[in-house]
Amino acid sequence: MMSRLSVRLRATLAATAIVAVALGVAASVLVGVLSGSLTRSASDEAARRAGATADVLAGAAADVLPGGTLLLGGPVTDAVPAAVPASPTWTVHAPAADVVTVTEPRAGTAGHPEPALLDPDVKIFTHSVPPAPIRSSGAAPGVSASSGGRGTPPVVATQGVASGAGLRPAEVARWAPAKSFALATKPVYTANGTLLVQARASLEPTMDALTTLRGLLLPGIPALLLLVAVLTWLAVGRALAPVSAIRAEMADITASDLHRRVPVPRSRDEIARLAETMNRTLDRLELAVSRHKRFVADAAHELRSPLAILRTRLELARPGPLAAEALTDVERIQALTSDLLLLARLDAGEPACHEEVDLGQVTAEEAARSRPRPEVRVTLEVAADTVVLGSAGQLRRLVANLVDNAVRHAGSAVTVRLAVDGGEAVLDVRDDGPGIPAEHHEAVFDRFTRLDEARDRDAGGAGLGLAIARDIAVRHGGSLRVAGKDREGWLQARFPVI
Repeated sequence: MMSRLSVRLRATLAATAIVAVALGVAASVLVGVLSGSLTRSASDEAARRAGATADVLAGAAADVLPGGTLLLGGPVTDAVPAAVPASPTWTVHAPAADVVTVTEPRAGTAGHPEPALLDPDVKIFTHSVPPAPIRSSGAAPGVSASSGGRGTPPVVATQGVASGAGLRPAEVARWAPAKSFALATKPVYTANGTLLVQARASLEPTMDALTTLRGLLLPGIPALLLLVAVLTWLAVGRALAPVSAIRAEMADITASDLHRRVPVPRSRDEIARLAETMNRTLDRLELAVSRHKRFVADAAHELRSPLAILRTRLELARPGPLAAEALTDVERIQALTSDLLLLARLDAGEPACHEEVDLGQVTAEEAARSRPRPEVRVTLEVAADTVVLGSAGQLRRLVANLVDNAVRHAGSAVTVRLAVDGGEAVLDVRDDGPGIPAEHHEAVFDRFTRLDEARDRDAGGAGLGLAIARDIAVRHGGSLRVAGKDREGWLQARFPVI
């Protein structure tokens, strides 16, 4: 199927398909890289929040007392802002002894709570097992780890699943859905137990960025493909323009104008080399054809004198059947020689005389001339004052060949009609013979072509009359064809009138 498409269309489709695949792969990689980068950034942010809160709790010597009270005291480190008081001032409420809720400091206490402890994206959980060191051998794929402060193990960042023991997955899923938040968990060791700090970071900016990117890619990629297709179509069309010019010139070159050459583009590419090769081929073809034409013309010319002498001797010889048959053969050879000479002149492009010719008078004179079959009646219907521009001798030969052909194949009558139709002289020559089959409407104008019906009545015809007539018609700016339907066709010549 693709082989039936033009080179221009195939090149456009191939270029568009290649760019489409490349853009698809690039878009997929871009979305994947951006999604991973933004997700890692959210995980790092969650780990940072968990680590900051864990550092505050560890630096303040946090302890969980029975009844759900979180005491923050002890030495204040660099991780704890100066606003955090050194005495136990923090009270937590943990009715289920699971989630520790930090409240405001009691009245009369100086300072304000550390912002990390009041961050809505941070939760503190109690731990039910004795404190033990937690070591991390490295983060798994999609998990980031960062070192904590004094007495704190590394922060483990997860996406939607808390890694500490004693946590309730259902509550974690409600607080931080897997597709909406990135989670990070970090334990803090105290004298009475272990606290687990869990922080979340929203993935909404990631989703917004990916949505924006997809919103740009979905209409952008088809628009870019359309632009690539249009530019490729134009570029390939411009590159193939010399090929179209070469093809058009080659289609117009015939055996009569082999001097013409195809245009050679200025670019020194494959197309230019193709044009140069075709021109060299035309040079060799023109030389071969010209030699052939010259040989035919010379041979026909050299035969004229011996044939004329032979005919004269036969005419002067003692009358007899053998002499009469020989004279008939010589006449046929002389007619063939004359036809070959005329064809050679026509093929050589001999300029025709451009003079005003009364085609009506020429037609009447040639139609009234006697022919070998006197029993065939020739009827004339000639319009007066039908003047064309051309050679009187060649037009006379055209009419004579058409009438001779019609008389040769007619049953008993031939009609020659000349009229003017739409600025053209129309010459119709009809006969009541068997007609010309539709499949032979063009073959009859080939040189040395005779139909089977013609061979029976005219064993001596060479099959050059109609070929010469068409060449003369074309040289005079006209045409010659078989008009009408199958078995009813007749010969029709058209010429522009003046």
